Amino acid sequence: MMSSSEHSLGYRHSLISQDTGMVKFSKQFEGQLVPEWKEAFVDYRQLKKTLKKIHLLNTDAANAQQIATSFPDKLLSSIGKFSLFGLRRRQEHGVIQVHKRLAASASRGDLLYETELLEQFADTDAAKEFFACLDMQLNKVNQFYKTKEKEFLERGECLNKQMRILTELKTIIKQRRRGSSTPDEEEDASISCTISCEEDSVKDRTEQVQLQQDGCSTDESDKTEVSFTDSPRSDEMAKSTNMDMKREKGKLRSLSGRVFSFHGKNLRINIPLTTPSRTFSAISYLVWDDLVNQSSRKCGTEGGKLHINKSKLHHAEKMIKGAFIELYKGLGYLKTYRNLNMLAFIKILKKFDKVTGKQVLPIYLKVVESSYFNSSDKVMNLSDEVEDLFIMHFADEDRRKAMKYLRPQQRKESHAITFFIGLFTGCFVALLAGYIIMAHLTGMYRRQPDSIYMETAYPVLRQVVSFNIMFSLLFLHFFLYGCDIFMWRKARINYSFIFELAPTKELKYRDVFLICTTSMTAVVGVMFVHLSLVTKGYSYAQVQAIPGLLLLVFVLLLVCPFNIFYYSSRYRFLGVIRNIVLSPLYKVVMLDFFMADQLCSQVPMLRNLEYVACYYITGSYKTQDYGYCMRAKHYRDLAYAVSFLPYYWRAMQCARRWFDEGQTSHLVNLGKYVSAMLAAGTKVAYEKERNIGWLCLVVVMSSAATVYQLYWDFVKDWGLLQLNSKNPWLRNELMLRRKFIYYISMGLNLILRLAWLQTVIHSSFQNVDYRVTGLFLAALEVIRRGLWNFFRLENEHLNNAGKFRAVKTVPLPFHEVDEED
Repeated sequence: MMSSSEHSLGYRHSLISQDTGMVKFSKQFEGQLVPEWKEAFVDYRQLKKTLKKIHLLNTDAANAQQIATSFPDKLLSSIGKFSLFGLRRRQEHGVIQVHKRLAASASRGDLLYETELLEQFADTDAAKEFFACLDMQLNKVNQFYKTKEKEFLERGECLNKQMRILTELKTIIKQRRRGSSTPDEEEDASISCTISCEEDSVKDRTEQVQLQQDGCSTDESDKTEVSFTDSPRSDEMAKSTNMDMKREKGKLRSLSGRVFSFHGKNLRINIPLTTPSRTFSAISYLVWDDLVNQSSRKCGTEGGKLHINKSKLHHAEKMIKGAFIELYKGLGYLKTYRNLNMLAFIKILKKFDKVTGKQVLPIYLKVVESSYFNSSDKVMNLSDEVEDLFIMHFADEDRRKAMKYLRPQQRKESHAITFFIGLFTGCFVALLAGYIIMAHLTGMYRRQPDSIYMETAYPVLRQVVSFNIMFSLLFLHFFLYGCDIFMWRKARINYSFIFELAPTKELKYRDVFLICTTSMTAVVGVMFVHLSLVTKGYSYAQVQAIPGLLLLVFVLLLVCPFNIFYYSSRYRFLGVIRNIVLSPLYKVVMLDFFMADQLCSQVPMLRNLEYVACYYITGSYKTQDYGYCMRAKHYRDLAYAVSFLPYYWRAMQCARRWFDEGQTSHLVNLGKYVSAMLAAGTKVAYEKERNIGWLCLVVVMSSAATVYQLYWDFVKDWGLLQLNSKNPWLRNELMLRRKFIYYISMGLNLILRLAWLQTVIHSSFQNVDYRVTGLFLAALEVIRRGLWNFFRLENEHLNNAGKFRAVKTVPLPFHEVDEED
């Protein structure tokens, strides 16, 4: 049985043997490291630059020596090198010697390594610079490893306590359930425990990251419960008025915390308010507490009960399970950190020996192998312990089942996807060319008062981009999302971690392109068939059902309950849309407000879908009454609502984030979307009544909203325009090497933000229909959003990397509380 250290050494040597030289190690190294910990890894590029200086100096010195040295001198020097005296001398002291010393500012006794040169190099200064850099990298790696190891050990100890509490509570519920012979006795069964209505502080809650939405479901139908009888706490009577006011303020943002005494300890059960049911329950609790306890901050003494039933324990169990998964992932990252850094030290020392002709590798490698990051086995032991606990409590002693959660396998990319992308792209281009030629010959896109095609089929498929692009707004947005994924992966931006996407379920950029090309082929194919039937003189009542059927097929595929056509991604999308529509009842995570921002750029598409729904639901397609939906008053009112609804959802998300976290920046962000709602409202009003008063109001409101949005884009979302940055008008850390890309992007964002000027100018392009012009401007907004997406996630990734945050901090349900709190 090999030890953990022997296993790690064997793993390192297998990595070395796999390195065939086909790909440079520096690229392999950067491709396998943890993106958020990049700054903590060995700076392999810097070491190579320093080594390159030595190589150039050695080459110059060797050339000069070859010219100046005669043959007898060469012979004597060679004999001297192989003399017994010289060999004995090198064995005595070696080439270098690495000293250990305690760090001056380290109170925990951290060791620092310093290398002393014992032999003369071709350029001693360059060699000293190399070993100083090498020592600094080794000390950095040791310090970071020790810090992360301590963090994960503390988290593991905390999870052990959580697991013990959960197991004991589940045991009590099972005992009460077995001991109850009737439902009434089961309902009345209780344990005498103390409970108070204390809540978590805002500071504690802001440090916690929300668990994935799919891990937050509970079984509300389960009524088996254990109730804890209330009793007052005497020390709360002496609290001052100021403390009461602070608790009242904190209570508004943390309604899920309840404190109870269990086995002699005061514990707080904290269930996050992630669903509407929990939110309403917490609000009702707050209202009831305010009505019953107007003069006291403790719970009433009239027999109220806190019920900890199986559904709450089920949710607590899922929280602990998610925390175990994240801990195991972090331990895996730390193992990768150890192995890659060890391999980097081996590689750079081999290169040094090759360049200088010295034997440094055996000497320095002994120091590296005995250093803390390579010799400590605490991470290995904790990883094994987490595996055992997870298998025991969450996998029913089934190791294979546990590994599906702890070590999810990445989906293998199939060549068939690439093939079908090319196939459907070719079909799309052919059908699109045929449609453009036929539409040009029939004059469908010219201004013709008697033309009914633009009033029938085109509103149904209004998203099609005319002239060059001819994509629908929806699938153009989807295509740009695929491009964003490609660029995020190329720039090593961990979008999966930011969006909390499961590695086995996330869409790759090839999947996105396949969905996009397939859908657009179907759309253009249906439009081609529709136009062909219209030109051949078929009845409009028959032809008009075709686009509606296509839309119905897309909707049915989206909600299809069978495990086909990217089932997990479809239902994750529907869940996100549900969270957005029901804002602010759901807890807001990154993916929710990112998707809500996308909807803010799709207002024209939403208004078009509104017309399609009215056109088919009211039966206008049968009577060919194309203007009914435009004349109906309720439709015009609904058009106003749709224009600002995405901004309203986004504003409610900002309000919910302020409610949960207490940061005023969310209120400032809310003001941005309120200004956008007002601007959208004035535009709709101006479309109804075109007079100078509404025009002036449109200019004022749109200008104010544009300035607000530009500031937030550049400074908050992108993190740019920092005056004290080392990169002028940018941030200190950039993911892209070419800085001009950021300046061009800011300029494009500014120009595309001013697309609303078309509302005022009303410029026309010769005989092109005004709806095509509006579609072109809407497509520009979608392109601007696709550009915004990349830099938004880049800034988010850099924030995570700045805090070395590579795994989620999952909130835990049980928290111990001091008596004086």
